[in-house]
Amino acid sequence: MAEPLRLKAKSASPGIASGPAFLAEEPKAASAPGTAGGYGALEKAIDISIGELERLAEGADAESRDIIDFQIEVLRDPSIAEATGARMQADENVVFAWVATLDAYIDELEAADEEQMRARAIDILDIKNRVLGALAGTPVADFPPGSIFVGKDMEPSRFLAHDWSKGGGIALFAGSTAGHVALLARAKSVPMVVGTGRFSATDGDPVGVDGDAGAVILKAGGMLIPLAPAGDIKAESDELRTADGVPILISININDPAEIDALDPATAGVGLMRSEFSVTSIADAANEERQLAIYRRVLEQAGERPVIIRMLDIGGDKPLAGLEDLPALEPGLRGIRLLLARPEIARVQARALLRAAVFGKLSVMLPMVTFPDEIDRMRELFREEGEKLGRRSLLHRMPPLGMMVEVPSAALMLETFASAAFFSFGTNDLTQYLAASARDGNEADAGKAAPAVLRLIEQAVKLAGDKPVSICGDMAGDPRYLPGLLAAGLRHFSVAPARRPAIRSAITGLNADGTRAAGE
Repeated sequence: MAEPLRLKAKSASPGIASGPAFLAEEPKAASAPGTAGGYGALEKAIDISIGELERLAEGADAESRDIIDFQIEVLRDPSIAEATGARMQADENVVFAWVATLDAYIDELEAADEEQMRARAIDILDIKNRVLGALAGTPVADFPPGSIFVGKDMEPSRFLAHDWSKGGGIALFAGSTAGHVALLARAKSVPMVVGTGRFSATDGDPVGVDGDAGAVILKAGGMLIPLAPAGDIKAESDELRTADGVPILISININDPAEIDALDPATAGVGLMRSEFSVTSIADAANEERQLAIYRRVLEQAGERPVIIRMLDIGGDKPLAGLEDLPALEPGLRGIRLLLARPEIARVQARALLRAAVFGKLSVMLPMVTFPDEIDRMRELFREEGEKLGRRSLLHRMPPLGMMVEVPSAALMLETFASAAFFSFGTNDLTQYLAASARDGNEADAGKAAPAVLRLIEQAVKLAGDKPVSICGDMAGDPRYLPGLLAAGLRHFSVAPARRPAIRSAITGLNADGTRAAGE
């Protein structure tokens, strides 16, 4: 039997503790609806947060009270309110204005030369998240007594709100011995270590903290998570062969986070995860940790199989609650054009995806791409956010960036999109724009437009050259169109889970050129 893994760390508070792991990066609270109300909503959220902190300070010792007073002082700082108000006047939503203002403060502290100043960054993060919770109506929940808190860092108010009388400890991937949580842990004799580096664990796993020697003890099979090499979207999903022996890949589409648990890593990868079904409000769009938890979950569930997550395809007929009232939004602004027009949304999602990429074979797909420079601009945004994560010592990896092919003009000029790592045909929108029909038009109209769509796909596949090409729209899951899609050169199909058995069966009865196999 394998021995438990002992990871070297830095002692922040002496003592020995053991218990089930609580992973702080996987919040269990449900998402909240969109936030409206402008500056008045922010003022109310700040007042709520101050009230929560004041209640937390009741009966607290002098050290704890000093920390809480510092946070209240920051919340009452007029310069914070002024900076947030200025961003809102520049047409930023209240949620993103607050996030951007506090993130700038956090970046400044994390870049400081003195460790004690860098350690204050978690206090500002604490304040930021508390107000976000008040804005969204989803306060941070406590974790089970006796647990070992596992995460990048820990907010001081979270420490103070927890009942440590039943034991437990703290193991932080980063953290600081000079931070407020370390000071509180020493005062309350809570074993704590920092600087462990990111390690693999799941909620409930037995974890030990040795605050005397500076170590974390994981169960047998535990491991550090290293930086992974770039993912390969050509990796196997659900492979089968046509009647004449040509390999075909079948992946599945995921719309709802509830579908993640049903993903069987032994049989299928994810060819399309529509992130807008997980990020349903402006509050979700501003919540990097919540998005990270969802993306990490699907990657870990997929195991060694590839996962393609599409960035938010919002705008037009796909509104995001809390965003529809912004004056800068044009009626036709959707997909990547909206993300580039509202970079505060794209930057949060980019950071979550960059951080999630270390947990599996992630590729990122850009929605509604029309011009090549849109990919270049989004890649530059990812690069900038990756540099910020690096300065914060957050583990991350740049995933391959591909594009949805759903705009006819892009399909006709696909060879000009040289910076795209891969292409995936979205036939729902492609049909709509090619046939000038409604996206949810009747099936008869879609059937009439099918020959034109198939011809366009065939031309586009040739223009794609040797880059990976797949199809993830509704046509991929309809056996009637399989002969034409195979004849067009498609070899990777991503379909709704319920359609996978029918598509598998249909493919085995067809040759790679779309003709029926002998005897069929």
